[in-house]
Amino acid sequence: MSEVTVRFVGGPADGLVRQVPAEPDGTPPRRWIMRHPDGTGPVQPGPDHLYERGQPDGLGGWSMRFVRTDAFGVSE
Repeated sequence: MSEVTVRFVGGPADGLVRQVPAEPDGTPPRRWIMRHPDGTGPVQPGPDHLYERGQPDGLGGWSMRFVRTDAFGVSE
């Protein structure tokens, strides 16, 4: 599976640059749910932050723009 670099814009992940799985055409997913913490440790999972694919950033990556925050599990 290939990955693409995205920069999160707005919301709690503002400015975070991360690799996410790429769609078959090389673009990031249309929507991405950011969870923090990820729930794999002893800390309880937090809210879900919804981001949507933006535009290419001109540096080989893409932007993901903040849409909203939902309580944990609402986005599933």
